[in-house]
Amino acid sequence: MSMKWISVLLLLQLSCYFSSGSCGKVLVWPTEYSHWINIKTILDELVQRGHEVTVLTSSASILVDPSKSSAIKYEVYPAHLLGNDFEDFFGKMLNIWIYDLPRDTFWAYFSQMQEIFWEYSDCIQKFCKDVVLNRKLMTKLQESRFDVVLADTVGPCGELLAELLKIPLVYSLRFSPGYAFEKYSGGLPFPPSYVPVILSELSDQMTFMERVKNMIYVLYFDFWFQTFNEKSWDRFYSEVL
Repeated sequence: MSMKWISVLLLLQLSCYFSSGSCGKVLVWPTEYSHWINIKTILDELVQRGHEVTVLTSSASILVDPSKSSAIKYEVYPAHLLGNDFEDFFGKMLNIWIYDLPRDTFWAYFSQMQEIFWEYSDCIQKFCKDVVLNRKLMTKLQESRFDVVLADTVGPCGELLAELLKIPLVYSLRFSPGYAFEKYSGGLPFPPSYVPVILSELSDQMTFMERVKNMIYVLYFDFWFQTFNEKSWDRFYSEVL
């Protein structure tokens, strides 16, 4: 090999070594729509810095498009849920959210919203089963020796993959209802007198009574509202592990 090519290879290795972090292999558990757009920005930056990024996506995916030319790699797994059914579910969910939910009372609004979230939870759990119960796919992922799992916590399963592959987990999240994940998983400071609960329609300029209402909302999200069917996920994780 000529000295010219040896120099080029050496420079590539040095640029990887001296980048903001050592170049590694990242496995991504994504979700759809705005959450995919959010995490895609992170992935593009990781690729620019020399990391190898592989997105684990289902055959029913809507926005995650492996056919587009990209430095990002895609591992497409077969899903029992059909793409049209998944897209129709999102259409129905958004239609109910925008037009049909009762907005006169907070309690009626969020009790019905929880039902929508649980339907979404069931869809994600089906995708998760399609991955972790696929022995051929899991063997391939283990042999690929990824360094980390990057997941959007609005769609559970990333933490299970990290546990099975015995590698670290990093979360990316736009927001969770009531800021519950941010507070208890991320340690985000959240003084209810100043920070309005997400989806409460309160502003950052609250009257005294609005602050009282915001505190009640915080208690509701902390002790009553469940973004996912936690019993179902706990049972599933226990079976897999």
